[in-house]
Amino acid sequence: MAETKKPPPTSIDQPDVLDDTDLADLCEAAETAIIDGGGFGWLKPPPRKTLEAFWRGVLLVPDRTLFIARTDGRVAGSAILSRFPRNNEAQRHTATISTIFVAPWARGRGLARGLVRACELFARKQGVRYINLDVRATQEAAIRLYEKLGYERWGENPHYALVNGDPVTGYYYTKPLKAHPKRAAKRAKPRKDKKDNKAK
Repeated sequence: MAETKKPPPTSIDQPDVLDDTDLADLCEAAETAIIDGGGFGWLKPPPRKTLEAFWRGVLLVPDRTLFIARTDGRVAGSAILSRFPRNNEAQRHTATISTIFVAPWARGRGLARGLVRACELFARKQGVRYINLDVRATQEAAIRLYEKLGYERWGENPHYALVNGDPVTGYYYTKPLKAHPKRAAKRAKPRKDKKDNKAK
């Protein structure tokens, strides 16, 4: 009886730096995703130096957090969580997920779901109350995932993107986040009642 091969282990990391190996893997994963039509703005892979500069730049921008997905130790996808600057008090409670993708060869292993969940968990810890994202209407698998995870479509733009000369509709999603458990517990903790009656 043939043994059933177990899928390679997966993980989601939040790197502060990218070493040469991770950077090369991330660029390669992005290139394959772009070629497959699941890119994040690019219609064809840019020069490798451009991709390398992009990823290094993400780590330098304040209020942006990079998450990378691994399978069997190899980088296979990413997501970026962007928050508004602290001086924007009115929108500081919202964040946006972007640049989310998984290389075609690594799909079907829960990496995209893991990336979204990692963004949500980090956002809750930062006090974020709502997460927004947008996606091309042609990216049906991503749309199914977002809606399954509780993202609500609130609008669409018929001229969201231009692919091969044709306009592509884009969908806009939002999701309210529950308070982080520790923050919620802290708020729910009853205050010690002041003694109503002083010593008589």
